[in-house]
Amino acid sequence: MKVNKIDHICIAVKNLEEAKKKWEPIMGKDKPDDEYIDEPEKIKVARYWLGEVGFELMESTTPDGDVAKFIEKRGEGIMLMSFNVDNTRKSMDELKGKNYPFIGGARPFRDCEFTFIHPKAVNGVLLELIDYKWDELKK
Repeated sequence: MKVNKIDHICIAVKNLEEAKKKWEPIMGKDKPDDEYIDEPEKIKVARYWLGEVGFELMESTTPDGDVAKFIEKRGEGIMLMSFNVDNTRKSMDELKGKNYPFIGGARPFRDCEFTFIHPKAVNGVLLELIDYKWDELKK
């Protein structure tokens, strides 16, 4: 498996609007480069592009969402790191052959798929693999 780059880093926050006020001045941004709600994942996201790496602030849209559970257990902070790969399913197959455990299977997002390697396998880090093409950077 080949990792192309760090795709994005996600910060779990209780209040997205308040977090944006804290982070945007640091990044020199006045608004997110991409803002969206992902209903299946129960998150509201503000994404910023820092070079070719995404920086995401994520708020749970429901009390039972993964972000809400993360904050309840660990508090606000870095929730996950994402590696960009050419093909999520092929990467999963290769790593499953090396006994890496996954949380569920491949999940859809826009025109790509992503998956999560269980944190117990990688030093407590929730690691995402995603085959996102980053067309926004070509604009």
